[in-house]
Amino acid sequence: MSSVKKIRKAVFPVAGLGTRFLPATKSIPKEMLTVVDKPVIQYVVDEAREAGIEHLIFVTGRNKAVIEDYFDAQVELYTTLQERGKTAELEHMQQLQPQPGTTSFTRQQVPLGLGHAVWCARELVGNEPFALLLPDMVMQSERGCLADMVALYEQTGGNIIAVQECDPKDAHKYGIVGQGESVANGFEITKMVEKPAKGTAPSNLYINGRYILQPEIFDLLSKQEKGAGNEIQLTDAMLKLADEQKFYGFNYQGLTFDCGSKEGFIEANVAFALWRNDIRPNVEYSIEHLLKTIKAK
Repeated sequence: MSSVKKIRKAVFPVAGLGTRFLPATKSIPKEMLTVVDKPVIQYVVDEAREAGIEHLIFVTGRNKAVIEDYFDAQVELYTTLQERGKTAELEHMQQLQPQPGTTSFTRQQVPLGLGHAVWCARELVGNEPFALLLPDMVMQSERGCLADMVALYEQTGGNIIAVQECDPKDAHKYGIVGQGESVANGFEITKMVEKPAKGTAPSNLYINGRYILQPEIFDLLSKQEKGAGNEIQLTDAMLKLADEQKFYGFNYQGLTFDCGSKEGFIEANVAFALWRNDIRPNVEYSIEHLLKTIKAK
């Protein structure tokens, strides 16, 4: 569809307290915890930039200033690296840094849920479609999930939700979509259900934390009453938007790690370490040695 507006902006809700990682997150935002040698948030930002995103919008909260500092220029560090002849490290750091004027930060003063966090970005997004990436969900594949979603969006317009298959018996734990007719590299979404009762899920395709949404979602969120958990739920607003606009699903085939949980965070560290040729042999040896040692006790 040649008439669809380009996806230029991405929203990252990073206001959560990270209580599941206390005491580590007492002074460090959970998004700054490292998977191998990069903060969790860097993986998600890299995915967005690969997909052609031009403007990064972070919805922050108290004690999250370190995220803003992280994406700023570190002049002293750059100077030190240059003086010590660490050219490769300097170039890598400069490549990671967004260009001036391409990052924005706004506060979610009260923790009222994901829907409210998205609504807090309304003035920065404006009247254009945008991507939404949940930073807890870190993905691993040769081509990023959002890049494939943008490719689908360019053919369909509307709203795109990335999904993955889960064990049908676990469908009640997630937001689940119903699968309709195939369209391009995706499908029409016929239904959205947040944590369906056991045995009632329309499929085993769960929403994995990547969205492309039209700006009309903001008006719906502004009127959205509190739902589950006494919070403003994004899914509730999307259900209303689906009455007026098309929703399409993209079935992501890579790996997704929930770095908001301890198990998912550890799994992500192992997976990304094994993905790297420079450290994989030592990591494989260490894992095998630890498994043998633990079994021996």
